Amino acid sequence: MVSIPRLARRFLAPTRFSASHVSTGNLGGGAALSATASRTRPWLRWSVLGLAISAIVYLGNVMWFSPVDFLNGLAAFANNRVATDVPYGTGPRNQLDIYRPRGGAERLPVAVMFYGGTWEEGDRATYRFVGAALAKRGIVTIIPDYRVYPEVRFPDFLRDAAEAVRWTRDHVADYGGDPAKIVLIGHSAGAHISAMLALDPQWLANVGLDSRRDIEGMVGLAGPYDFLPLTDPKLKDIFGPVDQRARTQPINFVDGKAAPIFVAAGTDDTTVDPGNTTRLARKIESRGGQVAAVLYPGVDHRTLIGTFSPLLRSRAPTLDDTVRFIQDVTQAVPPSSGKGLKRAPATTNAE
Repeated sequence: MVSIPRLARRFLAPTRFSASHVSTGNLGGGAALSATASRTRPWLRWSVLGLAISAIVYLGNVMWFSPVDFLNGLAAFANNRVATDVPYGTGPRNQLDIYRPRGGAERLPVAVMFYGGTWEEGDRATYRFVGAALAKRGIVTIIPDYRVYPEVRFPDFLRDAAEAVRWTRDHVADYGGDPAKIVLIGHSAGAHISAMLALDPQWLANVGLDSRRDIEGMVGLAGPYDFLPLTDPKLKDIFGPVDQRARTQPINFVDGKAAPIFVAAGTDDTTVDPGNTTRLARKIESRGGQVAAVLYPGVDHRTLIGTFSPLLRSRAPTLDDTVRFIQDVTQAVPPSSGKGLKRAPATTNAE
């Protein structure tokens, strides 16, 4: 674990990136600052990037492959997916894939990554580019599937997620990971799942784990943490009766005692309100917890997770910030093969 001042110092370190229209939270005890500068890039680089992305989208439409297939095709060259279809439970969706760095190093930090999909869809193979990116930075990465709606409703997907973390704790040493250095990561609905495991102790306790002892941190990307009242009929069905829905909201379990948390969102996200990110960060801060948060200017919901791929990495330093956070909370030394891992941007809360 790291203290709030140390976490804040790490995240307030100088960087080329600063967020527009956000202000830094007073997490380290100092005065609040405003940050309005933005990154500048040569116009030619943006033009080439735009043409490349447009070409991929066009080819995907006419040749029956999706842009994410291209991202995963690039990831295939990394050749660091060491195990697939590993069962952690009894059902067909209780399986996971494992990615590890090359080189045979042991006792490495571990990430368990839960993907999104509105709690009703998703496939771990879609996120090969995430596993490959984290493995390249020295992190053993587990990506599990979990049961989704309509097969299950809240809280069954949390139970599956907890079982995946239990499996990781028991077996990740066989793949070079340190079971004492587990960090949860989630995007969208997966960030909700990760946050519930980190903030509400009952879910990991059900599998014999302690969320305040057995995980070192949590990363939430574009997560819904405070999304009541519900208006969508499907979400109403997923999350149950009105009088029970408060127990589905991660923000309601903040007590300041959880492992350190890093949350991020894009300012252009119209799928999950970025206010979920800033409200959760403020609640954790108000209770004396360890939190860092950032909003990336001009980034939308899908692009946020897409920035783990080299193709979209210039859009936001999401991967760098996530890796830095994991290294900080696990006290990990960056791998010698890393190329200048950047410090994360200023800890921020939106105004």
